[in-house]
Amino acid sequence: MKLIHLAKAGDVQGVLRELGALTPQERAAQAQAWETWRASAEVMQDPYWWQNAPDRELVVATYAGELGYRTDPVAAADWLLERRNGAGEGDLFLDGTWILDVLNLHPVTWRAELAAQLAERMDHWSSSRADLVEHLIHDTGCPVPTSTQVITGWLNNRESGRYPAHFHGGPRPGATFLERLRADDLSPKFLPLALEQVALGVAWFHDWKTRHSLSYVRENTRLGAFISLSTEGLVDRAALIRRVFADLDVGSVWGRDAAVALTVLALTPEERAAAARERLAIAEQLLALLQDCSPQQAIHALAFLRALALTPPENAPAVKDHMALLVLSSSVAGYGQEVLIGLDEAGLLEQDVFTEVCERVLLRPEKKLVRAQLTRLDHAARRDSARAARTVLDAAIAFDHRDLDLQERALDVAARHLKAAGDSVLPQLRTAAARISPGLAPRAADLFGTAPDLLTDQATDHLTGQATSQVAGQPTAYADLLPPVPEPCPVPGPIETTVEVAEELAAVVADDKDVVRFERVLDGLVRHAHRDREALAQALQPVMRKEPRHRTDCTQSGVYDVAAALRGDEPRRDSFLTPSSADSASPAAWLLKARLVEAIDVIEAGAQPFLLAVPTDATGALDAVVLVERISVLEGLDGLGSTPAPVDLAQALLRVTPTTDKDVLDEAGRLGSEAGQRLAQWLRGGGLPHWDTEPPGWSERFDEEVSHLRPGPALGPPLLPAAETLLGPYNSWAFLSVPMAPFWLAQLPHHRDVVLARDYFRHRVSGAERGWAHALPFAAESGGPAGFALHLALAHSLSYDRQGERDAAVDALLVLAARGQLKTGLLGRQLGEMLRAERIEAKRVTASLRTAAETGAYATIWSVLETVLPHLLRDPVVRGTGALLALGVDCASHCAAKGAIPEVTTAAARTGSSQLVKNARLLRDALG
Repeated sequence: MKLIHLAKAGDVQGVLRELGALTPQERAAQAQAWETWRASAEVMQDPYWWQNAPDRELVVATYAGELGYRTDPVAAADWLLERRNGAGEGDLFLDGTWILDVLNLHPVTWRAELAAQLAERMDHWSSSRADLVEHLIHDTGCPVPTSTQVITGWLNNRESGRYPAHFHGGPRPGATFLERLRADDLSPKFLPLALEQVALGVAWFHDWKTRHSLSYVRENTRLGAFISLSTEGLVDRAALIRRVFADLDVGSVWGRDAAVALTVLALTPEERAAAARERLAIAEQLLALLQDCSPQQAIHALAFLRALALTPPENAPAVKDHMALLVLSSSVAGYGQEVLIGLDEAGLLEQDVFTEVCERVLLRPEKKLVRAQLTRLDHAARRDSARAARTVLDAAIAFDHRDLDLQERALDVAARHLKAAGDSVLPQLRTAAARISPGLAPRAADLFGTAPDLLTDQATDHLTGQATSQVAGQPTAYADLLPPVPEPCPVPGPIETTVEVAEELAAVVADDKDVVRFERVLDGLVRHAHRDREALAQALQPVMRKEPRHRTDCTQSGVYDVAAALRGDEPRRDSFLTPSSADSASPAAWLLKARLVEAIDVIEAGAQPFLLAVPTDATGALDAVVLVERISVLEGLDGLGSTPAPVDLAQALLRVTPTTDKDVLDEAGRLGSEAGQRLAQWLRGGGLPHWDTEPPGWSERFDEEVSHLRPGPALGPPLLPAAETLLGPYNSWAFLSVPMAPFWLAQLPHHRDVVLARDYFRHRVSGAERGWAHALPFAAESGGPAGFALHLALAHSLSYDRQGERDAAVDALLVLAARGQLKTGLLGRQLGEMLRAERIEAKRVTASLRTAAETGAYATIWSVLETVLPHLLRDPVVRGTGALLALGVDCASHCAAKGAIPEVTTAAARTGSSQLVKNARLLRDALG
């Protein structure tokens, strides 16, 4: 019992002295009393009590006693390896000297047996006890254990550099893992075993190489150190290579880490051949992964594949797999192309297959891939003239490419090998040349023996679908193929039933972009609540379970909250009725919110049976005749009064279409109510006046925040604050996270330029916020002048980073052109100034304008370019101008534009053969 009292007092040295005074049999006899005390001590019931014990001496004294009464090596080993005794923590309590004091109570043979038992019983969690095994090996001279966990623990200790100083052998010298292994007397025994039993791993190799160097990887990682030792003869190189490939599992290893590992391994040709089976098996898995993977996965897989360094004969059986890569992302297709070109260079690719490679690559948008394919075609024909005929025909595939530079490169390849190809290829080349850019048509005609005007006509027919019939030997006059001018789209009449109101409400909640549907639903709620509120509430019940998505701005889906208020439901958390809903409201949202709040009041009061502001056209426009009739109906209702809701009236005035029809003006003048007289005055004054949104001197201060809203003429009778917000002082509104919606424009259907005048689009060019350009086609179809602000929004959107948004901008451009409202000179100046100021990217603008041109609007786009190009060609020339010149060549050639542009002529006169100079010369020649 004395031993227990000493432990309770935390007297570590007392416990050790008492254990030394007892015989093994006496120590073993302490077990029952010790276990009884341990079971009764509340603090020790937690398996990890030692981690939180306030007195560490108590813990050590307790553990010294527990280990001391275990006089059997097996029992002692089991106790040492228990996780509750800290076996998985690495460090031993109070440096662990007490453990050696307890173990040294036993003879050498007992300690040697303990080492064997520890090695046999050790698992992953307790491998940190390998340092104790190592001490016992040096202390007793026992046989060296060879279990996996001992070797793993030994490697961990050498890798970390931690080893108790009081253990036999002491810490190994060396600043790096490699140096410590060299200095370790157990290395000759353990290193060969490690190759057979322990995964060396490649995790973080790429990160370590990036942060440090390859030398760091070779000296401070397991695999790196083993590779270094293999060059010194301490590790068998062949066994090491087998270990490496056993560890390189595609599913669990990052490809870039594996690539660094293989770089450090630096296989010789003979070693690569010996490991061919393993390398091919990994490559097969990686090729399968590339067929359907994320961009990040592709980066790793490609790095891994390149590090495998497969030879053409090794790649030959996987031709189909590499062909499949050619239709994937740019980086993946580039790898497939590298391999297939290598096979062709080695004579291991059928010519028909190489032609198929050309068909898949030469029309891809990536210039790098196309240039590499044309270079290979050129080299192949240079080395073997027998391939000349197929080479020129394969190169002619690129005549269909959108890029003028690549077309010209393909034409160069065909010209270089045309003589060796012979006359038999000329008919096919003439057919292919019919699709080449008109700027290159004269040269193609000279090479292939076709009249250049015929090539140009055929190209126009191929690209635009326009007829090229000739009259008296002359081609018909060119005319753009523009989309049909949008026809007026009348709004259907009021919703007839409560069930239909509910169905349409559900549709608005699902998609809140449709202006007509929203207006009819809002009016339907007012109408049918006035007729039979209870019946409407019952009809709405099934659709109220689906709430609108969370928005940071008030949108048309807020009509759901009007329905909820009508039914008496509790407002949802994101309702526009909550105080926080106004925190980030756009100007359009202020008016929308005011209308929704007022609709609830109208329903509660029952004083107005319908809404005045429901438009008669999908753009939001309201026919004056209809508005006069609606107010007249209100005036004729008995007992309801004749004063319409003020916000509803304000929105109706903003929407009403100005008219000079005397009959309509007279009918409005006969209205007797205040609202009627206000409408009459509004119509006689022409409605809301238009004003120019172009700021003076904008081109000189384009980098500044420019207000496009300037004071205009008097607006007649004052509007309510919610409506005046639409016309108020300029604000960049850069914080808006909900993109512009069609209803913004439908609130001012005759003043789209005013809606866009707050310069919303400037702040969205970076791509941080999405969806803004999708409202532009609605703006193009809307009413009012197409002024500076609308064109500026268009110019910004043509350079957005998302293809879908640029396509929306192109659609808007074409609609404006079809309506005769596109001011190409203004748009050209805006684009030119923004490109010169580096506010937008020339590459994206070029792609957008080319998309518009290739729909058949070559003349329209040329009229933009002839304004843009002089701005860009001034010194210093704006980067990306060469591609816009190439587009200019296509457009000017298709629409037969003539007339020299001095800046183009100057650029064409420069020396050199840069793409800009070459394209300037082509455009100069096309313009005559």
